Amino acid sequence: MNYNNTNIANTKVVLEIKDLHKSFGDKHVLNGFNMLLHQGENLVIMGKSGSGKSVMIKCLVGLMEADSGTISVMQNDITKLNQEALDILRADIGFLFQGSALYDSMTVRENLEFPLRRHIKKFNKTVDTEKLVIEALENVGLVSAINLMPDELSGGMKRRVALARTLILQPKIILYDEPTSGLDPITAKEIIILMQEVQKKYNTSSLIITHDVDCARVISDRMILLIDGIDYAVGTFKELSTSQDPKVKAFFKQ
Repeated sequence: MNYNNTNIANTKVVLEIKDLHKSFGDKHVLNGFNMLLHQGENLVIMGKSGSGKSVMIKCLVGLMEADSGTISVMQNDITKLNQEALDILRADIGFLFQGSALYDSMTVRENLEFPLRRHIKKFNKTVDTEKLVIEALENVGLVSAINLMPDELSGGMKRRVALARTLILQPKIILYDEPTSGLDPITAKEIIILMQEVQKKYNTSSLIITHDVDCARVISDRMILLIDGIDYAVGTFKELSTSQDPKVKAFFKQ
């Protein structure tokens, strides 16, 4: 494996997937997928629609059971965890959903308070939720929107609030599902810059699912191309974008 930042190769592995298989009847979606995510790394995964990216993510967070293979998150084999242990581990994994997935009936403040109530064991019961909410919104530059409803926000603002909701639990790993989809180029660039600022400030490890080649070019330390259910190609953006392999070249045609 190759790295833009050689220091990353020497950091600990926070997430490891080995030989992951998942089929639905006769349809083989994952056929031995492998992945390593290091502390402080931005790892981009690209694959065509239906290639298994969403299935892999669902297996990773325990929403779907793989047919075989191992998934280790911060040295915990998630296939061997009971529900309580899995919930505790999930509190250290942030998930920025495609489309933001804010609760329409809640204000911005209430959207951010919701995960704090769900994961109360991570913080003591007397935690100052107001302070955490303000800090999270400051991180994304949206304190002024604290009392607004989601339908009063632009698409870019919704994505920022969703990121604030992810950050409020102070996760060690953040999973981004198509973070720039549906956004205009200027707003998409702002979100990418924000993701970089978050990674730099908190030293988070980020797994980024995207079809956006520009996003991948700017943010990735490494990339994995998920083709035919496997980690078909692994390397830096420069390495993969200059590959002569027809299957790899297809991802970078403009």
